[in-house]
Amino acid sequence: MTDSKDKISGLSNDEVTSSRAKNGTNSLEHQEKNHFLMSLLEMVKEPMFLLLVAAASIYYISGDYGDGIFMTVAIFLVAAISLFQEARSRNAIETLKKLSQPKSKVIRNNELIEIPSEDIVLGDFIQVEEGTFTPADAIIVQSNDFSVNESILTGESLSIFKNETSENKTIYQGTTVATGLAICEVIAIGNQTNLGKIGKSIATIVEEKTPLQIQINNFVTKMSVIGLVIFIIVWAINYYHSKVVLDSLLKALTIAMSVIPEEIPVAFASFMALGAWRLMKMGIITKQTKTVETLGSATVICTDKTGTITENKMSLAQLYVFKTDAIVDTKEKISPEAEDVLNYAMWSSEPIPFDAMEIAIHEAYAKLQSVDERPNFKLVHEYPLGGKPPMMTHVFEDSNGKKIIATKGAPEAIIEVSHLSEIEKQKILLAMEKMTNEGYRVLGVGVTDFSGTNYPKTQQEFKFTFQGLVAFYDPPKANIQEVFQTFYDAGIQLKIVTGDNAQTTSTIAKQIGFKDADKILNGDELMTMDEATLKVKVMETAIFTRMFPEAKLKIIQALKDNNQIVAMTGDGVNDGPALKSAHIGIAMGKKGTEIAKQAANLILIDDDFAKMTDAIAMGRRIYVNLKKAIQYIISIHIPIIMIVFIPLALGWIYPNIFTPVHIIFLEIIMGPTCSIIYENEPMERNLMLQKPRPLTTTFFNLKEITISIIQGLVITLGLLFMYQYCVQNNFTESYTRTSIFLTLIASNIFLTLENRSFYYSIFTTICYKNNLVLMIIGVTLILTSLLLFVPIFSKFFLFEMVDYTQIGFSILIAFVSVIWIEFYKLFKRR
Repeated sequence: MTDSKDKISGLSNDEVTSSRAKNGTNSLEHQEKNHFLMSLLEMVKEPMFLLLVAAASIYYISGDYGDGIFMTVAIFLVAAISLFQEARSRNAIETLKKLSQPKSKVIRNNELIEIPSEDIVLGDFIQVEEGTFTPADAIIVQSNDFSVNESILTGESLSIFKNETSENKTIYQGTTVATGLAICEVIAIGNQTNLGKIGKSIATIVEEKTPLQIQINNFVTKMSVIGLVIFIIVWAINYYHSKVVLDSLLKALTIAMSVIPEEIPVAFASFMALGAWRLMKMGIITKQTKTVETLGSATVICTDKTGTITENKMSLAQLYVFKTDAIVDTKEKISPEAEDVLNYAMWSSEPIPFDAMEIAIHEAYAKLQSVDERPNFKLVHEYPLGGKPPMMTHVFEDSNGKKIIATKGAPEAIIEVSHLSEIEKQKILLAMEKMTNEGYRVLGVGVTDFSGTNYPKTQQEFKFTFQGLVAFYDPPKANIQEVFQTFYDAGIQLKIVTGDNAQTTSTIAKQIGFKDADKILNGDELMTMDEATLKVKVMETAIFTRMFPEAKLKIIQALKDNNQIVAMTGDGVNDGPALKSAHIGIAMGKKGTEIAKQAANLILIDDDFAKMTDAIAMGRRIYVNLKKAIQYIISIHIPIIMIVFIPLALGWIYPNIFTPVHIIFLEIIMGPTCSIIYENEPMERNLMLQKPRPLTTTFFNLKEITISIIQGLVITLGLLFMYQYCVQNNFTESYTRTSIFLTLIASNIFLTLENRSFYYSIFTTICYKNNLVLMIIGVTLILTSLLLFVPIFSKFFLFEMVDYTQIGFSILIAFVSVIWIEFYKLFKRR
């Protein structure tokens, strides 16, 4: 395979450029989407936009061109803010899509390189191997024990063996390589592929809404209905008094605009998209923004051992020679019998090793004094890793027809296929126990003879001679103990799910301070349990050993049956089903197969499991900040609704204290506050010391929604107090309006600062690093000052110059209306 591959030089850089210019890219996009136009159409359908247009139209019809022009400018401003937020979110998602794109191996300029699959061009030579997706339609040029699963196209689940001499030697985009390796010449890309022509583009699949999205949309819909009902009531009351249709409609529109919390869906979309973007900056690719929503709820993390807990830097530590019943340390000079064990371990490995253990075997073999036989032999047949427990077998042959057939795998698997007495089995198991007690990963090695080419269907049909054991040491990662402690502190259970044996895993687990390292269950025992027993056992067990795909899947399902939110790490082809089944599938970016990456929700770019603590912290932070934003929106909308509705409904002296221009000004201030300030809030220091939040059907619990409603009602009392104070002192309508507006703006600023935490005091949160707080509050103060002190603006908003005493009084009322929450926080901390 290696010799023949070198003969293919692939395309040059100039040929790649020419082919791309002539034939396009390897993308399944069926049409270019005009995102700006789509966003514009979506925005035009929003209730708030329609209300603004209606208000502006009424102003123009009634001849009030000044207010009409202001409303028109406000429409453009609101549209610009909305489109900016939409573009910001979309750009974040597009960046993530590019990063999570599958990679492929191609031969170019006589080198094997890895590139994004989209960059493949017509005429490229691609290398596809077990565990990868076929990135384009191609013809097999060279292959070895190559089979492909074409169920995506044919519906047939069985794999098909193909090679360069087959009648049909074409492989198709989207199919999965089941076994072996092949080098193929690309004959169709993008929409010209078989998959592209029948339009099975993944991009066309509509993503389902998450529970949180549904809850938020339902809330906004209910508020819109309430707004419509109040609109009709207010219009009827006004029309009853004035008998003027347009003026009544305008005043009714004011209340309708104050009711609809259109900031909430915008805030949700921004938080999720920007959260995913922030994770990407930390080295974690989130393939779907909805994963961010689930991260903060994770209650159980099922992690692999090799490469996740350990370094995945295998070194050959010991050899057990079955002939002499001796364990040999590889640091010392090894005997000829030990050399034989190592030789057969090498012949049972891939000729071009990519697995850490096989790399270690090849390196140890290269250091032997004997002649290197590898160039003289060619791999003619192989049996991929399979069986329970797993094993793999390779058949090599030289030019003289001499064969070497070697196998390696779980010691139990090699013992099973070898002719051994009970005494011999006990000898091997004793040696294995000694090795695993030191934390070594152990594989059995066997050899057999076979003539002809009519190989048995399965490797287990060979009768092997047991040769010995090879033991590897894979040291734990330096930071893994701290990582585990962070998860434990956050109330998250950890479970190791590995294909390794119990003793090795338990030894490593104890070395790193893993809790309940003696509570172990193996795959075979697990598969015999009924659902009820497994449901109990899966919560008690910390280490699952000798696991295979079906067993992993059963673990995930049993945990889900216990109402756990499950995160699962994996990197191999066999991890695909479990990664897909888990609430949060986590694949490794470097050593993970494409199948694992496609099945997962998250990809750890540099394979650093420690990043999962950052991911969960980010998930919790985003969720908590989104809650703060929505609680702020609820709290500030209540006083706006009440101050518009109560004076009118009760027939007070100034029934229409605010007009649509005042409401839209408040909306312009509130929008950036909730979706910019709160999105940028840092994580509260106690967040990773709390238990995971339950994944419930409601966004807020009763206490949280009650607090927000009380906040809004207390601010309303402050505004109504200011109203009555102004009336009692015989202030004019414009003076009263100005005082109430000032009180509301000041309340909004204090509420913004107070709601940065519902646990820590404002004196603590004021020190949080968030430059946007000062910026947004600064802009609010500047705009409010312009409305107060610049005559053209104050006249337009029907305001009147108020003295500094009255300004101070408005600020004081606002402060008292909001600061009471500090006593609630103090009680909560106590």
